[in-house]
Amino acid sequence: MTDRELDAAGITDTALREAYHRCRALNARHGKTYFLATRLLPVERRSAVHALYGFARWADDIVDSLDPHIGTEQRGAALAGVQESLADGLRSGHSTEPVVQALADTARRYDIPHEHFRDFMAAMNADLVVTDYPTYSDLCDYMHGSAAVIGLQMLPVLGTVVPREEAAPYAAALGVAFQLSNFLRDVGEDLDRGRVYLPADLLDAHGVDRALLRWSRDTGRPEVRITAALREFEALTRGVYREAAPGLEMLDPVSRPCMRTAFVLYGGILDAVARIDYAVLHRRAVVPRRRRAAVAARGLVHVIAARLSARGDASRPLDVQPGPPSTAPAATPRRSIHQEAL
Repeated sequence: MTDRELDAAGITDTALREAYHRCRALNARHGKTYFLATRLLPVERRSAVHALYGFARWADDIVDSLDPHIGTEQRGAALAGVQESLADGLRSGHSTEPVVQALADTARRYDIPHEHFRDFMAAMNADLVVTDYPTYSDLCDYMHGSAAVIGLQMLPVLGTVVPREEAAPYAAALGVAFQLSNFLRDVGEDLDRGRVYLPADLLDAHGVDRALLRWSRDTGRPEVRITAALREFEALTRGVYREAAPGLEMLDPVSRPCMRTAFVLYGGILDAVARIDYAVLHRRAVVPRRRRAAVAARGLVHVIAARLSARGDASRPLDVQPGPPSTAPAATPRRSIHQEAL
């Protein structure tokens, strides 16, 4: 399937294909929810998404490693190497580091502003030294680089039916909503890394501090004040989803099933957290596999409908950028719409 994605995107260079393979593997291993949704995109756009998310996961893994033998200084040095490789790759269009090579190629193909990648790296560097956030505003400043710019990077790949700048705030908000969902789910794991992403003023309003979170994590005992704080954070996150939702209709119709699926699945994390009574310090909230499959199946129905509609409509969306034409051999057999969606 990966070769078909690369063929459709017109990626023929052997080394570059291997670089995209590497990114796809990172996305598949670490981003199961979004990887599933990505399979609903037109086949020629998937490799670009793998490059964007593969790079993000690669850098994030350096920062988030729980290996006790790797200290902050070593992580910082590794991240500095990534940053140097990224700067060189974006400037020259080439890199000896496969993940950066795929990212640079995607940035060129879709004309993604380089500032989005620089802002992302700034957020990764912040994670090395910043362990909590006094207010939600402070957290939003961090999430601009860690989440909002991911939505902005994705927008040229997804395409829009309105001017891109009109859709940009909604894409950024959706990236933030996804990350807030992960923050709520991962409170315990982040605490083990020495970080608390829930704003201190929100926690303080419920009489919660880091020490109480640590006590609950270590003892396995629930605490009503923590539950109340987590419930408020859930409500805040749902509000961001509502802010982002209008942006879905601004996307290229053939991209909407992918993002609607991601929207539902990431939102489902909030439902999973509520279902375990906010016990995220003691267990991981998981969207049931059956639910994931059902959402993906509905997405596939919308994919088929969107592609049939696109074939019957001679007009193109205003800002869609499908990437370069395919250079795949003409003898490649044509697949059905159903096969293409998978």
